[in-house]
Amino acid sequence: MSEQPPPETACGGSELRRSGSVTASPDEPEVRARRPSDPQAVVDLLGVLAYGQLTAFDRLSNDARFAPTIETRITLATLAAGEVEQFHRLRAHLSGMGVDPGVAMGPFIRPIDAYHQSTRPGTWLESLVKAYVGDGIAADFYREIAEYLDPATRDLVLSVLGNSGPADFAVREVRAAISADGRVASRLSLWARRLVGEALSQAQRVSGERPALTALVVGGSGDPAAVSDVFRRLTDGHTARMRTIGLSS
Repeated sequence: MSEQPPPETACGGSELRRSGSVTASPDEPEVRARRPSDPQAVVDLLGVLAYGQLTAFDRLSNDARFAPTIETRITLATLAAGEVEQFHRLRAHLSGMGVDPGVAMGPFIRPIDAYHQSTRPGTWLESLVKAYVGDGIAADFYREIAEYLDPATRDLVLSVLGNSGPADFAVREVRAAISADGRVASRLSLWARRLVGEALSQAQRVSGERPALTALVVGGSGDPAAVSDVFRRLTDGHTARMRTIGLSS
């Protein structure tokens, strides 16, 4: 397939959070101690996810205009509609908690926008890799945190993160491009390595600026080393994700 002018596919907690992600073993929820969640941590997690979904909708809608075929344009438009539906679910949950969704999203606008600004894709394929790799790491990070939430909120978060449509689409398109021209794999692998560095930096920045989120992991597990373990699992998940899409990590 030929590459098109650069669209910007969504990140910050959305498309890329799907296939190849780190998932807990069936008995892991029983192993992890659960303590009452800090209400601010819950609001923070729902806020960052909501803004990620809103951004995903905006970017997928824009990317549809650059799709190389009418079929891919229809697919992207359909995926964008799914993102906005997930956004409304999160917004409704926040409102039901008595929280203004705009206020909850506010602290995350700058870091997520900065991530997108610093990782503008130059081609159609780079935008797909960004969606798959960058969003996948973000989604894994949020899944890790969700393990320490109350059951209702945890189920909502995992459901929102469980939409594999955009990731499946990215894998199909990129693998097809690699099959057609193996030379693109090397360049896309370099791009993916840059994305993972930026995504992990963003996750660490958010953790530092929103201590309630970090405290949720540490307090929920009772283990101060839990945060380091989280980032190790994020790296492992990234390696598996790169294999899935046909790139080297």
